[in-house]
Amino acid sequence: MVEDALIETFPALTAIDGLVHGFTLRHPEIDVQTDREIAICRLEQHFVDRLESLGISRDHVATGEQVHGNHVAVVSSASGPGRPHFPETDGLATATSGQYLGIFVADCGAVLIVDPVKRACAAVHSGKNGTAQKIAPEAIRVLQEEFGSDPADMVVQLAPCVRPPVYEIDFAAQIISDCIAAGVPEERVHDCGTCTSSDLERYYSYRVEKGKTGRLFAVVGWAS
Repeated sequence: MVEDALIETFPALTAIDGLVHGFTLRHPEIDVQTDREIAICRLEQHFVDRLESLGISRDHVATGEQVHGNHVAVVSSASGPGRPHFPETDGLATATSGQYLGIFVADCGAVLIVDPVKRACAAVHSGKNGTAQKIAPEAIRVLQEEFGSDPADMVVQLAPCVRPPVYEIDFAAQIISDCIAAGVPEERVHDCGTCTSSDLERYYSYRVEKGKTGRLFAVVGWAS
C-alpha cells in the first residue's frame, strides 16, 4: 500500500501482482498559474518524489508529446535509457519489466490498460479529441498485436477527469463504452467516477482554472 498523501491509487490495479501504478495529486505549495511547460517544469521535483515513493526512478518513465491524437508508441528496452519521450504520441504500451509509462492530465482522461496474463500494459491520454479518435481501443489493439494480449484478460482503469455538468461532453462514458466494445469485459472496466473540477485542493482542472494550472501524472508499469 502506498502511504503518500499526494498519490492516489486504484483498487482494481492494486490487486494485480507485480503491477505498480499511481496518480499524483495537486501539490499544495507550488505556483502553477502559468503555461503548461512552465508548470510541468515547476512540478518536476514533485513528480520525482512521488515516483520514488512508488519505487520508480524518473529515468525509467516514458512519456509522449500529447498532441490530442491517437498514436500509441511501443516502449521497450531498445527505446533507450534516460526518460524516453515520443513525439506526436498520446499513448504508450510496454511489456518490459522495469519500464514505466507516464501520462500528464489536467481534466483529460488518463486511461491505464493492463494485461496481467502477458504482463503488458498501456497508458493513454484521452480527452475530447483523443476519445473521438478512439485512442483507448487503439491501445487495446496495440497490446493485442505487439504482445499477444487478449482483451478478455485486460483490466482498464479510468483516472479522475472532467465530467458533466462542468464539461459538456461525457468522454469518460465513451471511453468505457469503447473499451467494452473492444472486447474488455464490462466488469473489468473501472472508472473512479471523480471529476477533476470537484476538488481544487486535490486536483488540477484546466477548465476551471482557465488553462493556467498544473498537471496530474498517471504512471503504470511492471516491477522488474
